[in-house]
Amino acid sequence: MSSGDLLSIEPLELKFPFELKKQISCSLQLSNKTDSYVAFKVKTTNPKKYCVRPNTGIVLPRSTCDVMVTMQAQKEAPSDMQCKDKFLLQSVKTDDGVSPKDISAEMFNKEAGHVVEECKLRVLYVSPPQPPSPVPEGSEEGSSPRGSVSENGNVNGADFAQVTRGFAERPEAQDKSAEARALIARLTEEKNTAIQQTSKLRQELELLKRESNKNRGGVSFVFVILIGLLGIIMGYLMKKA
Repeated sequence: MSSGDLLSIEPLELKFPFELKKQISCSLQLSNKTDSYVAFKVKTTNPKKYCVRPNTGIVLPRSTCDVMVTMQAQKEAPSDMQCKDKFLLQSVKTDDGVSPKDISAEMFNKEAGHVVEECKLRVLYVSPPQPPSPVPEGSEEGSSPRGSVSENGNVNGADFAQVTRGFAERPEAQDKSAEARALIARLTEEKNTAIQQTSKLRQELELLKRESNKNRGGVSFVFVILIGLLGIIMGYLMKKA
């Protein structure tokens, strides 16, 4: 902060978070330390590069005024990120009731006998703020474990095994696993029984065929029943499969 007799200026260094092809702004705050009207004027060594609003104005007694300095979008970045541009802020006491439109260059002419206070401001380029790093999945407290996935879409074997163990250790998972095993065992037993019955019926069918060929008679009523039973059993097996 500058501690001149007329104005306090903050900051004394204009810091621009430099980014290519982007306008960047920073602000100055001027504080009038006196009971008089103070006129100010802002100059720069590179006027085509910067826009100052307002570049002239009046700071009322014991009050403040904000000045916005905007750097135009730059196509190239300096190799060493150093900037040689400078600003000069001039201030002078003026008559009470003066408005900004009454300010003239003559008011800041030292040779005319005016007491002009001057403050030089440096320009600095700083790195733009970095975005916050994303929170990795599964880092939140209480979140469920997740296996890592490789680029080809395969789950890491160690992580998969760990997740499997985690689910197996849960009581509800163990209960469901036991129910599934019991159901599979029952269905397997029923399937084996049906296969045995089917085999037996086929043997009986063969015997009936041989007897029928010997007698050369029509199909017996028992043969028809066996054929029907065989169809029912085969349909049952198809449903279970």
